[in-house]
Parts: sequence; structure tokens; C-alpha cells
Amino acid sequence: MRYTLPDHESFVSQVPTRKKGVAFVGLSGGVDSSVAAALLKRDGYTVVGVFMKTWSPDFLPCTWKEERIDAMRVAAHLDIPFLTFDLEEVYRQGVAESMINSYKAGQTPNPDVLCNREVKFGAFFKRARALGADYVATGHYARVQAKGTATELLAGVDPAKDQSYFLWTLGQEELSRTLFPVGGFTKDAIRAIARHEGLPTAEKKDSQGVCFLGQLDMKDFLSHYIKTESGPVIDTTGAVIGTHRGALLYTLGERHGFTITQKTAQEAPYYIVGKDVGTNTVMVSHEQPIGGTAGSNKVLLAEINWISDLPQEGREYHAQVRYHGEQIPCRIDVTGKESARVVFSQSHLVAPGQSVVLYDDMRCMGGGVVK
Repeated sequence: MRYTLPDHESFVSQVPTRKKGVAFVGLSGGVDSSVAAALLKRDGYTVVGVFMKTWSPDFLPCTWKEERIDAMRVAAHLDIPFLTFDLEEVYRQGVAESMINSYKAGQTPNPDVLCNREVKFGAFFKRARALGADYVATGHYARVQAKGTATELLAGVDPAKDQSYFLWTLGQEELSRTLFPVGGFTKDAIRAIARHEGLPTAEKKDSQGVCFLGQLDMKDFLSHYIKTESGPVIDTTGAVIGTHRGALLYTLGERHGFTITQKTAQEAPYYIVGKDVGTNTVMVSHEQPIGGTAGSNKVLLAEINWISDLPQEGREYHAQVRYHGEQIPCRIDVTGKESARVVFSQSHLVAPGQSVVLYDDMRCMGGGVVK
């Protein structure tokens, strides 16, 4: 399928060549999922739009009703059926409560990874399949491709928008039945397609922040559920130089959210390079904790998921320890069915509970959670 736009720029469909069937598209009310639905319909799929209603705490602005209206407008414009799946309890337990409990344990979870595993490719995927969907589709900037009998997960072609980092928990069952129609395009191209198709969300701003919850101050959010006390901020010599709101609320590498009372002549920012939940202490340093002595060149991963095959011994791969973070050359040693050791080419600071995602060029091999 080729789109010829008013400026004569052409867009060729990037949807994988598969037997056309029924595709349930998660319509969030944003431009990416709207274009995903439009692309699939033009490619000959029978498209059903689905809005996922999830949980939101009382102290945050309630936006799901407005988002649902936008999703309904897109479905009406495309003349496709529209459904609403109530996934509030799944999100509350599988994402919100799991995230809160991890922070209570001193870990740093990724709520977007949890959201994809439990909601979008958990409850939504299962319900869609039960209702007759051959495929599910979302507006993620990622790609799938068949290789032999397996389905591989690839990074999106737009490095500024790639979301494969959040999808490392997906397995063959999900990927073989998943479509990522926008992953082969840049964001600018998606906007152009949305305008060409006359989609009512074409000029809508991108959503930001935590999956379904949007922009929020994580420390303020957690303070509603975790009892914390202020404590000392120390430097690498042990000297107290400031205060923080509670060690549980911070993660390694952060440089905001604490107060420095003992100023130095050096105006460089401080980074959190350590924390002790037992003593409620946070340690900071001027040295950015990447490739420095604050980190380690080895990390142990649990809850490992290999998407299609195991890494080869002795080969160089790349690890990504945060969304849009740099990809660090590494070696991977498989130590068990759900565990592995990642050896970085340089020391790197990672936090317990953090997702480390592993790549072979553009191919996402899978990932795990830091022990």
C-alpha cells in the first residue's frame, strides 16, 4: 500500500505480510494508535477499535473519558466497530500495586514494562483473542518480523520514538499475533499520514509520562501509599551535605528531588550513586554514574525472557538500562532458565528492579530485571 500525499511524498505500508484477518486495535485516543488502525484498514484487515479503561487514583486528574471520546471519534471516522474493555482492576493490581510494592522493597520498577505485560499484551490480548481477533495491534514504535518458525521483535526505525525497550517481556504467543503498524515510520511520517487520512487526532499532542496515568511526579504519587521520612544526603566521603524526602522514593542515577544545603564551588549537578533504605540515606556524587567507579561492569538478571533464541557465548551484544538510554556493549552469560549475567564493556550504575533490555543490532533479544 502506498500513500501519495499532497506534497507527493509516498509512504509504503510497513505492516508485515500476513494473512489478512480480524485485528483488534488498542485505540488510546492518540495519533499513533489512530494511524495504526487506519493503516490496517487500508491494508485489508477487518479492524475493531478497543479503548482500554484503566485505573487512576482519586488525586490525579481523570482524563480517560476525554481520551475515550477521541478514540470513539477515530473509530467513527474510520467506520470501524468500537468496544471498551474495563481493565481497571488488572491495571490496579498488576501495574500500580506491583510498582508500589517494588518501591517499598527498595527497587526501581518500570511501570510501562508492567503495563505492557499485564494490560496491553496480557488482559487486552487475551480478551481480544477470545472475541475472535486474529491479531492485536497497538501504536507502539516497534516492529515484528518472521524468521523461520519464530517471530522477532525489532526496534522502531525512528530512534527518537523506539519503544521496544518496554516490550521485552513479550513471548512468541503474543508476537506471532501482534501488529505494530507505525513502527516502520518516523513520527513526522505518522503525523503526515494522520493529516492525509483526516484523522481527528492528527494534531493532538503526544502523551507523556507513565502508561495510562500520564505525567506525574513519581515521588508525590508514591507518598500517598508509602510512609517515608526525610533523611540525610551524603557525599562519597560520608559527609552530610543535604536532605531528601525518603530513600525509598529515589533511584540510582537521579539528579533531582533532593536538597543540597552544603554548596561547593563546583556547580556541576549531583547524581545519586547509592542509597541505604535501612539507614534512610542517599549518597550523591558530581560524577555522572556512567562509566565511572560508582557502577559495576557486571549485573545479575532475574525473570529473564528470551524472545526467540538464546545469546551466543562470547559474542558482543548491547544492553539498554533505561528508556532512551545509551546502548552499552556487553557479553551475556546464561546462568539458568530465568537468569543471566550481563558483563558491560565499562562500569555502569543499575538499580535493583530495573529492566535491562538486550539487543543484537536492531533485534530485541529480551531482557530481565536487576537482582
